[in-house]
Amino acid sequence: MRYRLLPQRHPETAAKRRGKRAVACAGVLLASVTALVSAGTFDPSPATAAAPATRPDGPSEVPASVQPNSRPQVTAAVLSMDGPDHRTAVYGDDIPYDTASIIKVDILATLLLQAQDAGRTLDARERALAEAMIKHSDNNSANALWREIGLAPGLEAANKRLGLTSTKGGAGFLWGLTQTTASDQIRLLGAVFGTGSASNTGTGPLNEASRAYITSLMAHIESDQSWGVSSAAGSGWALKNGWLQRSATGLWDINSIGQVAVNGHRYLVAVLSAGNASMNDGISLVERTARTAVASAAGR
Repeated sequence: MRYRLLPQRHPETAAKRRGKRAVACAGVLLASVTALVSAGTFDPSPATAAAPATRPDGPSEVPASVQPNSRPQVTAAVLSMDGPDHRTAVYGDDIPYDTASIIKVDILATLLLQAQDAGRTLDARERALAEAMIKHSDNNSANALWREIGLAPGLEAANKRLGLTSTKGGAGFLWGLTQTTASDQIRLLGAVFGTGSASNTGTGPLNEASRAYITSLMAHIESDQSWGVSSAAGSGWALKNGWLQRSATGLWDINSIGQVAVNGHRYLVAVLSAGNASMNDGISLVERTARTAVASAAGR
């Protein structure tokens, strides 16, 4: 497995997929690693240092006729919150992906940071929109809050303070086509959940109340959206998923980010994928990858 260490069409339109998947046993986990490598998803050789990859704001629209020969892309990033070095392990190429609805966590973090700057808390309307956006992945609520934060420029200004370095907001109201990397999503999760005992002091850009609010919403996702990185959890989890079918290709972007607890240890996990033949295929790939990446990070 390759790894290295590193310091939506617009909103999703697919029907929600039901059911939380069980965590695989160790034998199945090993088979997942073998399958991923055999499929060419991960390169088992060590990665070399490289500059961050870039691509246009929106994904290239490839004619559907070439898609049967295409393979899905997937990248995972994991940070042990209880480890000694607090370094992120990245599995696969840390290239930009469409966010789909995982951007909603970033939108809320931006809204809260702006409210802190103004010396206020969210009002009742904003809280209702935030709850619908995170817990139910409501796109109309995301539209309203995307406008309120100032669209992509507002998001990017906040991200500089949150430590994100490779995330570019979608044009206009295409927030789901924001481009991000797995390692940048770990930076966002770190701003929300912390990155270990040293960071849990409330000294980051988001204050303790803001962080607790985002965490609470992510821990109470609608039950039929509780797939994704939760499959790697042994006990508790908090997450946000994103799913998006591209109109030109018919292929799916499937993403999942969050915090999981395994054997008393906490991990921040981000799995981003593109080019999946179906939503179900993408979910399966993301869940296999999450389990494999967490198990690998736990064994390091």
